[in-house]
Amino acid sequence: MYLKKLIFTNFKNCEQAELNFSEKINCFVGNNGAGKTNVLDGIYYLSFCKSYFNSMDTQNILHEAPFFAIHGHYSKNGNKDDVTSCIQKRGAKKQFKHNKKEYERLADHIGLYPLVMVSPYDRDLINDGSEIRRKYIDGVISQFDRKYLDHLLNYNKVLAQRNALLKRMGELRSFDRSQIEIWDNQLINHGEVIYEKRKHFLDDFSPIFQKYFEVITKGREKVSITYDSQLAENNLGELLIDSFKKDCMMRFTTQGIHKDDLQFNIGDHPIKKFGSQGQQKSFVIAIKLAQFEYTKNVKGFNPVLLLDDIFDKLDEHRVEQLIDLVSKNNFGQVFITDTQQFRVERLFQKNKIDHKIFLVKAGVISEIENNNSKK
Repeated sequence: MYLKKLIFTNFKNCEQAELNFSEKINCFVGNNGAGKTNVLDGIYYLSFCKSYFNSMDTQNILHEAPFFAIHGHYSKNGNKDDVTSCIQKRGAKKQFKHNKKEYERLADHIGLYPLVMVSPYDRDLINDGSEIRRKYIDGVISQFDRKYLDHLLNYNKVLAQRNALLKRMGELRSFDRSQIEIWDNQLINHGEVIYEKRKHFLDDFSPIFQKYFEVITKGREKVSITYDSQLAENNLGELLIDSFKKDCMMRFTTQGIHKDDLQFNIGDHPIKKFGSQGQQKSFVIAIKLAQFEYTKNVKGFNPVLLLDDIFDKLDEHRVEQLIDLVSKNNFGQVFITDTQQFRVERLFQKNKIDHKIFLVKAGVISEIENNNSKK
């Protein structure tokens, strides 16, 4: 699977673009703020039905334009192109179509074009709160497990209903356990499935992550990812019963898989506190490369890989090592952004893999003639 063509209209700072891509590596070069990352975000939209960076879809419309549109032409198994489109008009519902047929649920599209994004913002996985780590693991699993996504959506709906009931009971100063039990049973049905799937995923994922961290750092440090869940010691039914009085006092649900977290360690210590910037960046890149391999193994084909400003805090040797790694046959189509055109061109003088380079200036994207690309 690979993205053959991308068409933008009024997306972020790009008024119009039609881009044809290499099956292997595609690079976007230009100054900061030119719009390189916007191209990757448009590709991300076509896989996840949303922006990687901005949850408000209308804010991604070019200033004063009435709408934005993104169209992607994909090739899968050499068959006729699949066309996926995202159209957002001001004051209207977002439209998402696959081969001109609009989805009733956006969730039905997730996983069709698996994708892994590596961005400078990924360090938030380490430095921010538990919610971002839960969203990360949920996003990974949802790309290959539709039932997991359904359980997750239903769990969150039930959780919102339970919390609303606790709040209303608190305002009335009247707490009825029997009314809460209706929502408890549904939380249990969905929550325990989610816990088991997360646990199973991390059991399989962790060794792959450790392998990539060793490749990037040449095995200099020991790292680990640990799944931290209240359900590790007790079943959810018991937790909800035991926490009822506390929930009534707090007016929200204090126990459940929505409190899960991932512990990231280097040696025996949290990498958030004891890891250098370089170690943290290597840690996150290893997570994303492990995500790529895991998803590939489950789906049976390569996801698209997006590397946004990935060379910012990596030395030249590690940059070359990473390019060499993703250019091999076990990786598929890769999109890269960088501020330094000469650095990208020099990398591909050493590595003769098929590639295209695009120059981005103030939202205008043009392909740079490339004599080294394989025809």
